[in-house]
Amino acid sequence: MPLGSYFTARHWLSLSKLTVIMLQAVPGAAAAHVSEQGLVLLLPTDFYIASGVLAVLLTLLLVMFLTTSLSARLFKCFCLFAVRSPDHNKAGTISSLLSLLLLVVLLSIGLTGTRDPLENLLPLFIWTIWWIGLPVLQGLVGDIWRWVNPWTGLFRIVHSAGWSSPILLPQFIGCWPAIAIFLLFTSFALADIAPDIPRRLSFFVVGYWCFTMSCLLLFGERWLQQGECFSVFMNRFSQLSVARIAKTASGSGALQVGLPGWKLIRSKATSVSASIFVLVLLGCGSFDGLNETFAWLAFIGVNPLEFPGRSAIVSETVLGLVATNILLVVVYGLCVYAGVCVANRNTTAAHQPSFTTAFCALAVSLLPIAYAYHFAHYLVTFLVNGQYAIAALSDPMSSGADHLNLGPYYVTTGFMNTPASVKTIWLTQAGAVVTGHVISVLLAHAIAVELFGNARRAIVSQVPLAVFMVVYTFIGLWLLAAPKGA
Repeated sequence: MPLGSYFTARHWLSLSKLTVIMLQAVPGAAAAHVSEQGLVLLLPTDFYIASGVLAVLLTLLLVMFLTTSLSARLFKCFCLFAVRSPDHNKAGTISSLLSLLLLVVLLSIGLTGTRDPLENLLPLFIWTIWWIGLPVLQGLVGDIWRWVNPWTGLFRIVHSAGWSSPILLPQFIGCWPAIAIFLLFTSFALADIAPDIPRRLSFFVVGYWCFTMSCLLLFGERWLQQGECFSVFMNRFSQLSVARIAKTASGSGALQVGLPGWKLIRSKATSVSASIFVLVLLGCGSFDGLNETFAWLAFIGVNPLEFPGRSAIVSETVLGLVATNILLVVVYGLCVYAGVCVANRNTTAAHQPSFTTAFCALAVSLLPIAYAYHFAHYLVTFLVNGQYAIAALSDPMSSGADHLNLGPYYVTTGFMNTPASVKTIWLTQAGAVVTGHVISVLLAHAIAVELFGNARRAIVSQVPLAVFMVVYTFIGLWLLAAPKGA
C-alpha cells in the first residue's frame, strides 16, 4: 500500500509542520540540486525506515561491549606493500594545467553552444560529473581533486617565475572564508532562478575561478586549505577512502589501508571553524533535502502541485538555509556539551577534555553520514543526467556529430517506472544511508574513547549524540522517501 494512502491531506499538512520543526533541529542529506523535480515514492517505505533505524540502534548497543583496546584497533591502518610515491609538484602541475585547459573548453561550449542545459556539456559536467560524481570518487579512491583542481598548476608556474604572495593568511582565520563561500555557493545552487543555464553558469564559473586565482596570488597555497571551499570539501571526503599512499621515514611510499574513516582518526578537526565547516556541509545538505519536499512547501504556504518557480521563494530559501545551519550547530553543540558534562563528572581535571576539544574532535564523525547522503540523494539524478552527459560528450557542439559512435541514442527513465527497479534504487539509497550512520557511530565511539581514556566514559559521553543520530537516521530516510515537488 502506498505510504501516502495512510493519511488524509489534513494529516499530511499537520505532519509536514511537525517534520519541518524536527528537521530544523537535525542535519540531513548532504547534497544540493540544480534542476526542478517532482516525485512521489509509491513504496511501503515505513518498513525499510524502521529497519534502518533499528540497524543504527543495534550498532549503538554493539559499541557498549567494545573494550578500549578493541576500539583503538577498529580504525587501525595496515601497510600492505611499498609503492613509488608520485612527485606531486611536477605531475600535479601538469594535471592541473590539463584540468584548466578542459575548463576553458567547457566554458567555450557553455558560451557558444546550445542553451538547453540538458544538451550543453558545461552544466552537465559541472552539476553531474564534478558536483555529484567527483565527491563520490574522492571517498572511494582518495584526493583526486588535489591533482585536478584548475588553479595550482598555473599558480606554481607564476610562483616559479619569481612571484611571492604579499600577504600571509593568518592561521586564526581558520576555515571561516571557506564556510562563507560554501554558503554562498549553496544559495546559488538552491535559490538562483536558473543555476544550470549554460551562459549564466559560464559567467559564474569564470568569476569564481578569477576570484580564487586572485586569492592564491595574494595569500599563497594556504588559501586552498582555508578559503577555497571546494578544496576543503573534497579533502574532507577524500579522508573517508580506505587506502592512501603515505611516505615512510625513509622517504619511500607505502600503501596503507583501513576501515572507511580511519584517516579521520589521525586528522581530526583541530579548530572550531574546521569543525563548523563539516556541520555546514550537513546543514546545507539538510536544507537541500528539505527544500524539495511537500512538507517544506506546505510550511512556507506553497501548493506543491502548483509550484510557482524559484523566483517566488528566493527569500524563504535563503533564510531557511541560514536558519538550518545555525540550528544544526546549536543542536550538535548542546549534544556534545551534555555528553562532556556527564562524562567529566567525578573525574580529575587531568582527564577532563574540554567542550571545545570534544566539539572539534567529534565533528569529523559526521562525515560518513554526509558522504552517504551525497550518494543517496543524487543517485537518481546521476543515473538520468549521466546519460545526457554521455550524449553531450558525443556531440559537444550540438552539430549532429557522433564522436563516440553511439548511433541512435535515447535517454531513458524507464528504471523509475517499475516497482522492482524503484525498489532496488530505494534499497541502494537506504543501504548507503544506514551504512554511513553505522560507520559514523563506530567512528564517534573510537574518537570518544581516545578523548575520555576508557570505554565506559566514552559510552556515557555519547548518549546525547547517539539519540541525535537515531533521530537523524529516521529523518534522513524519510527525506529520501518523502514526496517531492520542487
